[in-house]
Amino acid sequence: MIDPTSFKSELLYTIILLVIVFSLHSLNKRAIRRFGRTSAIDMNSRKVIFYLNSLLFFIVAIVGISLIWGVNLKDFSVFLSSVLAIVGIGFVAQWSILSNLTASVILFFSHPLRLGDRIRVMDKDFDWTGEVEDISGFYLFMRTDDGKRLTIPTNLVIQKGIEILNKKTTDTEVSSIVEE
Repeated sequence: MIDPTSFKSELLYTIILLVIVFSLHSLNKRAIRRFGRTSAIDMNSRKVIFYLNSLLFFIVAIVGISLIWGVNLKDFSVFLSSVLAIVGIGFVAQWSILSNLTASVILFFSHPLRLGDRIRVMDKDFDWTGEVEDISGFYLFMRTDDGKRLTIPTNLVIQKGIEILNKKTTDTEVSSIVEE
C-alpha cells in the first residue's frame, strides 16, 4: 500500500524538479539561440545543438524522477550501464556518426569559422579552397573557386585544419565599425 504523505512529497519533488529542468532548458535554449545569432550561425546548425541540449535535459529529468520515486541506485546504475554498453556498441559500429556530431559541436562553439567565410581546408593531396555555404550536423558544405560544391565530413575538417582566408563581416561588426 502506498503511503499518502510519501506519495504527496514525491509528487511535489517531481513537479519541482520538472519546473527547474524545463526552466533551465528554456534559458539554455535562449542562450544558444542568442549565441547563434551573434555569431552568424545558420539555423540548421543550431538545430543539432538544440537537439543535443534537449536530449541532455531529458536524461537529467529521467534520472532525477527515477531517484525521487525510489528506484534503487544500484539497480539504476546496472540499468544505465547496460544501456550505455548497447549505445557504445552502436556507436563503435558507426563511430563516424559520433565523431561528425562532436566535430559539428566543436565547429559551432569554439571555432571562428562562419557561413560565408572563404576558407582553405589544409590537405596536401587536394586544394579545397572556397566559401562556406552551410555547416550541418555531419557535413560542411562549401563552393570551391572553380564552382564545384563540396560536401566534407565535419570530423575531416577538424582533423585537416582550416585556414580562414577572408572573414565575412557580420551586421554587428559592420555597425560597430560605422559607429567608430
